[in-house]
Amino acid sequence: MQKKRYAVCGVSNRGMYMYICPMIKNFSHCAELVAILDIDPIRFEVCKDIAPETAGVPGYLPQEFDKMIAETKPDAIIVTSMDCTHVDYIVGALKHDIDVISEKPMTTNTADALRVMEAERKSKAKVICTFNYRYNPIHTKLKELVLAGKVGRVTHVDLNWYIDIEHGSSYFHRWNRMRENSGSLSIHKSSHHFDLVNWWIEGIPEYVHAFGARNHYGENGPFNPSKKAGRHCNECPEFFDCAYKARWATRNSKAAMPDDHLSIYLDKVKRFTNYRPDMCIFDPEINIFDTFAVNVLYRNGAILNYSANFSTPYEGYRLAINGTHGRLETMEYGGTAGVPLPDLNEGGRRYIDYFPIFGGRERIHVPENNGGHGGGDPLIQEDIFLGENPRRQFDILAKSVDGLRAVSIGDAVWNSIINKEMQDLTGFMQ
Repeated sequence: MQKKRYAVCGVSNRGMYMYICPMIKNFSHCAELVAILDIDPIRFEVCKDIAPETAGVPGYLPQEFDKMIAETKPDAIIVTSMDCTHVDYIVGALKHDIDVISEKPMTTNTADALRVMEAERKSKAKVICTFNYRYNPIHTKLKELVLAGKVGRVTHVDLNWYIDIEHGSSYFHRWNRMRENSGSLSIHKSSHHFDLVNWWIEGIPEYVHAFGARNHYGENGPFNPSKKAGRHCNECPEFFDCAYKARWATRNSKAAMPDDHLSIYLDKVKRFTNYRPDMCIFDPEINIFDTFAVNVLYRNGAILNYSANFSTPYEGYRLAINGTHGRLETMEYGGTAGVPLPDLNEGGRRYIDYFPIFGGRERIHVPENNGGHGGGDPLIQEDIFLGENPRRQFDILAKSVDGLRAVSIGDAVWNSIINKEMQDLTGFMQ
């Protein structure tokens, strides 16, 4: 098999651990990393520290994108940079007839998503949008059940998503907290969820209405120790007065806090030149919402009720897919808040409950896979680097049109909240 040549734009944690490291460790027989690009040259050194095999891979700055293409001749570009930069790398690659693999969200607004669609129409290359949550076994099984007609024609989806205080607050420490960088959490995070629903029900969104608020973060957050601006967790004198940090830390060591989202304060600050990933979650500059509720009407008549809250005691979601002939239900709980949670597994397997309109409940067990996102990450990596699985009976690897549909809902959520009116997507929706 001839190796395909890849350039990665954005040496982020996602770029490193989702693509660069797997490319080296698991797909070296078919994939070769020929270039990396980032706004911060320190990230090139971080890349080499984490993956010494990349020592000879050249690094480029954003303004050197065309130079990178000319010198390294990649077959495909992988885009894992800050969300607001995606559109430039995607459109730039398409102009060179080079395929693109873009992390979600494809863009941070509908206008840029339409730019991508137009550039793709003029190009010989194609765009893949990596909605890896589709590959979670429970989500794949839901797709199979809907396609099999278990609920008949889908009429209504009810999806409530909870992001716990540790995970949820992490978005407000970083660049995501600004609408101009991320498009807001209704795009950066919820595009994952909107894509799942779009995919499950083969829905094309047409009308969106939403309410939203900033209830937990920003200067008016109820646990803000003071109104000071510009604080950073790493040296903040009010660190132990902050309920979000004191929840895990001890007076002896801030390092007692769990996982990468919080240990970032101590050692990872050194991994950037002019960027701090430990910004205060109560800064007045924060301009995105942390709570929202959404209604979507699809072209096929289905209705979605969706909500997201980014400061809950536990992590997870509740889902119901209703149709003319039955109902599918599933839920997931997790997180690091230490709250006692119900056991949703039977014998190590998650399950989906099916309720026919007439008859008794059927419980469908779904074994989990190993790997991130419930085992979805290794499966999408195979589709990306080896090609789509020919034995699969339905499309799962998302295209640019899927990126557009997910982004357009998230963008409409923001606009509906701000403008206090329903958003009409029918004029451009594909």
